[in-house]
Amino acid sequence: MKSLFRKRHPQETMLLFAMIGMGLAFVFLTFSYLVRKNHIDWVDFRLPKIFGFSTVFILLSSYTLYIANNAFKKEEFFTYRYFLGATLALGVFFVISQLIGWRQLEVQGLHLRRGAVSVGFLYVISGLHILHLFGGMGAMLFLFWQAVRKTAYVDAFVYAINPPNQRRLHLATIFWHFLGILWLYLFVFFYVQH
Repeated sequence: MKSLFRKRHPQETMLLFAMIGMGLAFVFLTFSYLVRKNHIDWVDFRLPKIFGFSTVFILLSSYTLYIANNAFKKEEFFTYRYFLGATLALGVFFVISQLIGWRQLEVQGLHLRRGAVSVGFLYVISGLHILHLFGGMGAMLFLFWQAVRKTAYVDAFVYAINPPNQRRLHLATIFWHFLGILWLYLFVFFYVQH
């Protein structure tokens, strides 16, 4: 319990408040989905199977980021760059699989503009998650660019011991894992509902 109240860097505190706000927004949206589900004009639909693959992609990306963090701490900079790049690639695969899922819904005749409200919730909720993921991918891309620029061991070591650089990686990691947990919640929610 003491670790919860330990002194935090202001950037970490701001990130935690932002994540709480994002989490509450998604909880509110899923609660609204449940309330709206009881209306007579509700249309049930099948969640595209590709959303399961996207869940695997985002969970794997959390694992590759975990490996990258450990490599960074152990000064294994090639491994750090490799797994940071893998994290980015898995993030891109996640987004692509989401877009394929949207396309599969459209093929079924479930469009955002003239489709059912139930499908509209899925489009909006998954779309908002993708927007947040773009923020995380931007941070990862910046970290990856910094890592690739510093290929000499001395440059990478100086970069790695710099506290602001360590903080950037720490904050990006927290946010990325949050997005993974958030998507897992959303996937399970929609899977159970359909």
